[in-house]
Amino acid sequence: MRIMHQLWILALGVGLAQSPPVNPNNPGGSQVKPSTSAKTAKHPAHAGSSSPSGHSSPTTVASLPAGASAHTGSHTLGGAHGSRLTLASGNAITRQRDGRVSDVYLAKRGMEIHHGFTGGLRVSVEGSDHSRIVVERGGHGFVERPYTYGGFTLSRRTYYYHGRAHDSFYQHDYYRGERLSVYVPAAYFRPEFYGWAYNPWPAPVPFSWGWQGPWYDYYRGYFVPYPVYSSPAFWLTDYLISKSLQAAYEERGADSAGISPTAALMPDVKQSIAEEVKGQLALENYEAQHTLQGEPLDPASSGVPRLLSDGRSHVFVAGTDLDLVDELGRDCVISYGDVLQLKNAPPAGSTTAQLVILASKGTPDCSVTSTVSVEVSDLQEMQNYMRSTIDMGLQELHDKQGSGGLPAASASAQATPVRSVAAAHAPPAEKDEQEALNRQLTEGMQAEKEVAAEAANEGSGTSASAAAPSTAAPVSIALGQTIDQVTAVLGQPLTIVDLGAKKIYRYQGMKITFKAGKVSDVE
Repeated sequence: MRIMHQLWILALGVGLAQSPPVNPNNPGGSQVKPSTSAKTAKHPAHAGSSSPSGHSSPTTVASLPAGASAHTGSHTLGGAHGSRLTLASGNAITRQRDGRVSDVYLAKRGMEIHHGFTGGLRVSVEGSDHSRIVVERGGHGFVERPYTYGGFTLSRRTYYYHGRAHDSFYQHDYYRGERLSVYVPAAYFRPEFYGWAYNPWPAPVPFSWGWQGPWYDYYRGYFVPYPVYSSPAFWLTDYLISKSLQAAYEERGADSAGISPTAALMPDVKQSIAEEVKGQLALENYEAQHTLQGEPLDPASSGVPRLLSDGRSHVFVAGTDLDLVDELGRDCVISYGDVLQLKNAPPAGSTTAQLVILASKGTPDCSVTSTVSVEVSDLQEMQNYMRSTIDMGLQELHDKQGSGGLPAASASAQATPVRSVAAAHAPPAEKDEQEALNRQLTEGMQAEKEVAAEAANEGSGTSASAAAPSTAAPVSIALGQTIDQVTAVLGQPLTIVDLGAKKIYRYQGMKITFKAGKVSDVE
């Protein structure tokens, strides 16, 4: 079936006007530029590529350091940054080197509880049918439920955040036995629109984003938008980065770890992101043409496994916080807006790839040029995030074309998008899913206490004082307490954010804000 699809797309591509034809053996890789435009764009694999202003500039990529052996990610229990204790019941606890609990696994419930390096909490449960509930502190997360259509297994994730719900759709693939959820757009534009979005505009376009608010001021030293746009790919690049940084600001807040004065998203890194955006546009055009013909998609042509086998370097923009370990064994985090580069596929038999950090917003994020190990499933989630965010940008371009200085698309390109098969045949979300997320969070926190007590009762090398719930008087932190009073009770924090008169102390599962040296807020 895959060969039939490839031959079909090759034949159809010959007759498409202003649509980015795709190499049938590599749908997201070597794109051949349509000959319908007076300007011929260079492919990312060529010696040079177009810059935002339309001038030619070399594409640069970082090299692996000497001695180097990514809308949810997987976290292996144990590993380089922790020690795992497996109990007789099959439950397990993983602790960091300093003794803090990082992961708890409950075998019978299929539940994993993860404590992030920066104090985040995530509870996830997976059923035997691969249905999933994933919830983070604050009650936001998603419910994923599988369904079948035309002999294919698909799934629908309904995300909930601050009372808002959003649906995303996925098909499934495997990489060396590891199950991957591969993003499927809810709708596809017409091929003519993808051609308009892929090709250079007739002249560089100045565009006013109108960004306001604290997130933009906070990340002004990290991110500078292009002054003009020679093609939609550069516009979409700034859209992707801006949405990522807005999410980072909401996730951590302005009182999160500070940005290094030297941290900045360099032009060559943005250029690499723009080339990846073009590859995603070509891939989505490939998928759209199948959708218009009513043909099923091939997940092997859409997911990360294709990127791992095409012989090219690829970049990923992080779409969540992810705890990693660098080549020196140091714990670090990537978060929304950090950029990583994949240079080589995982070695034979492995599902872990080595990536170089190209851009980082500063401590505790992984440092630039460091090499980190990332599970392929986490890379897939990064690609999912990039594709879904690019799709949001495409919808905004579709709505705004011909206004605000943006060139107008042709009438055929402006046609209404076609709903994808995955979205059209998905069952509706179930009722009370937001309540299910809140309930799962409460159950997860209680389950962690039960496993800790189980570990203490077994006495298997973990001291009762470290594993069992404390029998001492409960810790009391009150408004107005001084920094010395708090540290006398809780000890030194994991991180300190010094904002002058305001200081943020982060503990495991707790954030304490001091103003003028006294507690003003506890979260």
